[in-house]
Amino acid sequence: MSGLTILVTTIDTAAAAKTLARAALEARLAACVQIFPIFSHFRWKGELCESEEFQLQFKLRREDYETLAALVRRLHSYEIPEILRLDVTQADPGYSEWLFDATWRDPELA
Repeated sequence: MSGLTILVTTIDTAAAAKTLARAALEARLAACVQIFPIFSHFRWKGELCESEEFQLQFKLRREDYETLAALVRRLHSYEIPEILRLDVTQADPGYSEWLFDATWRDPELA
C-alpha cells in the first residue's frame, strides 16, 4: 500500500466546490472531500484583495495526485488555482485501508 496525500485548493463558490468534489469522488480519485468556507486575504496582480472562498481538502492515494491535480486544473475557474500537495507521514491503519478501498479502480477498466 502506498502513501496518502491531501490535495488542497480554494474556489469562489459553494456550487463550484461541490462540482469539484463530486468529479473527484465519481472518478475515485479521492475517498473524501471536505469543504470549508473561508475568508482569504492575498495579493493579486499588484493589489491587496479579500475574498470569501471555499477550501477543499481531497484525501487520496499518493499515486493519484497528478491525475487529480489535472482534473482540478481542468474544472477550476481561477487563472492560477491554488493546488497544494500535503503528504501524510502517518495515518491510522483502518483509515488508510478505508481510503484505499474507496479509491480502488479496476486496472483493466482504466
